[in-house]
Formats: sequence, structure tokens, C-alpha cells
Amino acid sequence: MLVSIAAIVLLLIGVVRVIQKERSHGGVILAAPLLATALLELCDLAALSGEFEPLPWKRGALFVEALLPALWLLCALSYARDNGPRSSSRVARRLAACATVLLAVPLIFPVDRVFYFPDFPSEPILFLTDVGYYFYTLVMVLLVVALTQFEATLVNASPDALWRVKLDIVALGTMLAVQVFYYSNALLYRTLHMELVPLRSLLFVVAATMMAYARLHWRGGARVRVSQRVQLKSVATFVVAGYLILLGVLGEGMRHLGPLFPRVLAYSCAFLAGMGLLLLLLSERVKREIKVLLHKNFYQSKYDYRAQWLGLTQRLSAFESGEDLLKRVLGAYCDIFGVNGAALFLQQEGYFYCATSILEMSRLQETISQGNSLVAYMKQKGWVFCRTDDNPEILAENREFLVKHKISFVIPLFEAERITGFIALGEQVAPSEQYRYEDYDLMKTIARQASIAIQHQRLSEELTRARAMEAVGSLATFVVHDLKNLVATVSLIVENARNHLDNPEFQQDMLGSLKNTADKMQGLIARLKNLGESELYNLRPTELLPLVQRSARMVGSTLTATSGVTVQGTPEIALADERELQKVLLNLFINGIEASQGERKVVLAEVGFEGAPFIRVTDTGCGMSQRFIRKELFTPFHTTKKEGLGIGLYQSRQIVAAHGGRIDVSSVEGEGTTFTVWLQPPSAATGWVTQAA
Repeated sequence: MLVSIAAIVLLLIGVVRVIQKERSHGGVILAAPLLATALLELCDLAALSGEFEPLPWKRGALFVEALLPALWLLCALSYARDNGPRSSSRVARRLAACATVLLAVPLIFPVDRVFYFPDFPSEPILFLTDVGYYFYTLVMVLLVVALTQFEATLVNASPDALWRVKLDIVALGTMLAVQVFYYSNALLYRTLHMELVPLRSLLFVVAATMMAYARLHWRGGARVRVSQRVQLKSVATFVVAGYLILLGVLGEGMRHLGPLFPRVLAYSCAFLAGMGLLLLLLSERVKREIKVLLHKNFYQSKYDYRAQWLGLTQRLSAFESGEDLLKRVLGAYCDIFGVNGAALFLQQEGYFYCATSILEMSRLQETISQGNSLVAYMKQKGWVFCRTDDNPEILAENREFLVKHKISFVIPLFEAERITGFIALGEQVAPSEQYRYEDYDLMKTIARQASIAIQHQRLSEELTRARAMEAVGSLATFVVHDLKNLVATVSLIVENARNHLDNPEFQQDMLGSLKNTADKMQGLIARLKNLGESELYNLRPTELLPLVQRSARMVGSTLTATSGVTVQGTPEIALADERELQKVLLNLFINGIEASQGERKVVLAEVGFEGAPFIRVTDTGCGMSQRFIRKELFTPFHTTKKEGLGIGLYQSRQIVAAHGGRIDVSSVEGEGTTFTVWLQPPSAATGWVTQAA
């Protein structure tokens, strides 16, 4: 009874903590099976206590058992997955939908048609009818499917994500495993042995404790992209199948030998040992120690160089950006050589080296000068530096840096004979592991390949910028040609003015020609406004709400019926060039709709006044990091779109700045982005004027 009460309390606490921590649909989906499990424990505890009429409580337990498979399946298909249930196979999604049909059993059949219990609760055994037998068969099969989905998430997790999800998945998998065991026992003997409830409660207590520890120990979540092919290769399916066969053999054996030992104790020890073994196998240090042991005693070479080369090539060929390439290089070193974290130092301005990319290490703010003894050693020897080697001069100068960040090895990066940087590897996963020339050779080989990849990435970025400048040059060529013609016209007017300036007819013709030339020049300037710093706008008092509504209708007419802009707010007036401000709005609307997620992509546009008129555009897309906003968002010719030019937001900021306003950006990764355009109120005007930016 005490164990069951503890399980109920811990599960309810877990429900509250999960909802408080995650505050999302994923948190509710994770909390739902935990809440249902707590209710099942409560119903069974009340039925077994003898203090209450057992029939109503067993009917409640039956309802919960009918609901559990659907909740567990939904949780397994959603937990930590990048695309939620959509990343799972169609069969699993359809099973999750069909699992709700089990609710028909307690709704249609009375309890005594599912099981009967003549001596309950004095003898805690429920005898299953045919309905009950098939009902619990379906329950067990669906729980096994949920277990395989949790396994698929665990198998596909990256090393960083694995640290964050493994305790949760082991805990949730344990809850499912003990329920599979409980119901498989019922099917084997066609009876529910409720003396096994304390075993179930004990493992619920352990699992809930593990989940609580995971939430105290880890901050933030992890997203796992699940391969459809890997889901079909489930170890859990074979384990459950083997367990059921073993259970059948044990059942036949007990018919002849009888119960020779307390089953509940034996089962508890077996489950706890299984959980301990699983956690042990998921330990990076244990895996590294086993790997070293196998290579030391059973293999001639420590590494399978073909596999290492193919794996490194695959890593370096699938990067999405320069920063992602650096992270992949560091991740390769961590995985291959068994270290906790790595950092990449690249040469800056030709004078010193600083950390350009860091993976799973504390923040490195130190800089290493070119004259440092560590750099001189690597340049002279061309070799890997190991902290445990006898290098008193290097250790004397760099001891604080090496000890503070627990750096084990430093590998130089060469371009020809020049050191362009180095990679610092963190603390060893297995401190007792001995590294030798084979490890150092592989470190140097990977460094050469990484250096080439980094150099190619840098050259690619320089080529992109060169092409952008080439495009500017092509445009400038046409503009210069037109300007040449206009200048020739003005020169001709000046030359003729020396002889005909006193002629009134010439004066009128000259003024008309000059005005026509000025208009053409302004047209040329307008063609260059994406790149120029000087732009002319006709600022007039403009009603913002109708302008936003018209712009929203323009966007709606070019996109699908499930996309659009919702406009709200109050009528406000600001100084604006209506045509130019509309370009800004259209750009923000289209960007927001393209960034939004889900089936219905809707952007909210709000007009208001908070010290100054503003237009606020909000989307629910993928969001942006503060580093991206600060360094790349408004950079010309830089874009994350495959076919973008990278000038939309740059042009928008130039236009708003020319209005005497500004654009504020607020964004949270995974939640969305808000752009706020602040404009001048009409009181800032000294008349209807043409203002230069």
C-alpha cells in the first residue's frame, strides 16, 4: 500500500512538473499517460484495500486501461521528435488512432463480462473471460508498439540529444515494460494476478524519480529526427517476443516444480537489474572502456580506417552553413577519440588565435598569440600536443589555460606550411585510456581533411560575395551608361546657355530640359536604392490601418487560401511615403508567411501607438537566434532562402530609416518572430516636404 501511494504521489508530481517546465502541447502529451497511470494505481489500490466496494473501482481501472494504449502511443510518437507524430510510420499513426476503439469495451460490456472475482479482494486474482482475454491482448500489443517507438527515438538521438532524453526514455520504457509484463502474465494464466501490483508500483516509483532527476539535471529540450527505416529494426520487439517465449517455458516449468521462490521479489530484482544494465550501456564512459578493451585485446589496429574515412566524409558533406561545418568537425573528434567537448581556434588578423567554434565545453575567452610556445611547438614539430607529455616550457606558459578547460590534446591545422588554427580536445571520457601514435596519426589526418573543408567553405563564401559584387557591377554599367547620356545633355545645355541665356524662349526650354533630366536621374537613383545610402521620399501624413489592410489583401491574392495576414489595431497617422512603406510591409508579410509552420500559415499585423505610431508583424515560424539577428539578419546579399537575393530586409531597414524610424526585432527560436516598424507622427512634420534620407 505504501509503495502504491508513493507511486501515485510521485506520478502526480511528475505531471505537474512536466506541464510547468515544458508549457507546450508536448508537455501535455507527455503528462497525459503519467496522469492515467496514476489513476490506474489509485483505482487498483482502492479496490485492493478492502475499505471500498471493489466493483466501481475496477470499472474505473478498466476505463483507464482502455485509454492507456492510445495515450502511450501518442506520447511515444511525439516525445522529443523533430516533426512529432508525422516523423513516424503510417502503421504506428493508424494504430494510435485505432487504439481509442478499446474504450468501447468498458462502455458496452459490464465488468463481470470482462473478468470475474469470486474471492476478491481477499484473494487478489481476477479470472478473465473471452472478452477480457482479447481486450488485454490488444492492450499489450499496443503497449509493445509504443515501446518500439521510444526505442526508435533513442536510437536516432544525436550524442547531444541522447544525454538529455535517455533518462526520460529509460523511465518511460520501464513503465511500459512492467505493464507489458503484467498483462502478458494475465494472458498466460488467463488471470490478472494483482499481487504483482506492488512490483508495478515499485518500478513506477523508480521511473518517476528518474524523470524528476532528469528535469533537475538538464536544462532545455532536445529534438530527434527519426529515420523511417530504423523504426522497422526494433530490438524491443525481439526482446518482448523472447520474453514471452521464456515466460511460456517458465509457466510450463512451474506446473511441475511449483512456486519455489517469492516471485514478486525475483521479478523486482530482474527489472531493476535490467534498468541498471540499460543505463550502464548508455554510459559514454562504459561504451568507451568496452571499445578500448576490445581493440586492445581482439584487434590488430585500433581503428577501422575505412569506416572512419567514410563517416568523416559523410559528416563534412552534409553541413548547412559554415558554423555547422565547424560543429561537425568538432563532433567527429569527440566521437572518434572519446573526449568530452572540443574547441576550434582560428587565426584572426594574422596576430593571434581565438575560439571560433565550441562544442560541449565551457566558454573559452582566452586568445593564443603567434609567439606562444604551444604554437611554436606545433609549427616546429608538426605534431599533436598531449598535456600528459613532458613539455615543461609549454606547460609553464599554458598550464592555467589547459587545466581550466580540461584540455587533453591540441591538434594543429595547416594550410601548406602555415598554421591557420588548432583544435583543442576536452577531458577524456575514459581517463585510463592510453593514446599512442595510431591515435595521433588519425588526429592529424582528420585535421588535414578538416582544414581543406574549412578552406573550401571560406572560398565559397568569398566567391558568393564576389558574385554579388559582380551583379552590382553589371547594374552599375547600365546606370553609368544612362548617366553618361544625361551628363551629355546637361553639358550641351550649359554650352548653349553661354550664347542664348538672354533668350526667354531658350530659358523656358532649358528649364524643361533640366527638369526632365532631373526626373530621369531620380529614376536611376530609385533603381539603386537597394544599395545606395541616399534616397528621396515624399513624406506625407498617411493613414496606416488602410495601408496595412491593402497590403494584406495583396499578399492574400498571391498566396494560397490557407495563408494570409490578419490585420487589427487602431486608426493611426504617420509621416510616410505610401508606396515605399508598402514595399516594407509586403516583404515582412511574405517572409512571415514563408517562415510560419503548420497547415494554416497566418501572420498577425497590428497597428497602434506607443509614444509613436507603429506597425507590428508577428509570425509563428521557426524563429531566429540572437546571434543571427545581430550579425546576419540585415546583412545585404546574405539569405537563408535557396532562391533569395538577401536584400529584402536590408532594403526595408533603409526605407524605414529614411522615414526617420526604425525596425525592432524580437524572436524566440522555435516559437516565432515579431518585427515592429516605428514611424514618425504627423506632429514631426514642418509641412508636406520631400525629405532626404
